[in-house]
Amino acid sequence: MTNPNKMIINLALFGMTQSGKSSAGNILLGSTDFHSSFAPCSVTKNCNLSRSCLLHNFMRRGGQEITLQVQVLDTPGYPHSKLSKKHVKQEIREALAHHFGQEGLHLALLVQRADVPFFGQETLYPVQMMQELLGHAWKNYTAILFTHAEKIEEAGFNEDGYLHEASDMLLTLLNSIQHRYLFQYRKGTSLNEQRMKILERIMEFVRENCYQALTFK
Repeated sequence: MTNPNKMIINLALFGMTQSGKSSAGNILLGSTDFHSSFAPCSVTKNCNLSRSCLLHNFMRRGGQEITLQVQVLDTPGYPHSKLSKKHVKQEIREALAHHFGQEGLHLALLVQRADVPFFGQETLYPVQMMQELLGHAWKNYTAILFTHAEKIEEAGFNEDGYLHEASDMLLTLLNSIQHRYLFQYRKGTSLNEQRMKILERIMEFVRENCYQALTFK
């Protein structure tokens, strides 16, 4: 029997190699399910799905306390050091259909390093793949997750100042997705505090979409 006070949110991670997708996925899950390490090549070769433990009393909806569970799909980065675009695209397409075909995808997170400028044709490859895989409604189900955000502070910027100085390419992308973005810091707060702050922000985006999800058939 379905528990009306339990909510499952489905997320998928996209981005370039070494952008921090797997590490971000682990923070979202509160685990170390996804293999994450520095390497001179692409680490993730296959799509992997994992789900978090139950987060009891995470939020209130309709006067009821809601228990939240997050399912996260980690995907290979692109451009990939060993896999072709065709292979990566097919791998992700099959995983989206298999895991989220019926329940749907609530949010796709484009993972982008905050300390790497967003410009040039190669930077747009993950965005183009998201467009091809998610279809015409991709803009309504996409947010940017900036990893390594502590580098912003080290450079003397706050988040608003960072975005003010961002490339026209990044600003155009942000405009197209209704300025849905969030920052992930690797110091200053505990991992659990980071996780809860990010999940609360993600739930804001999901509420804006009236909890609707993008299905794959």
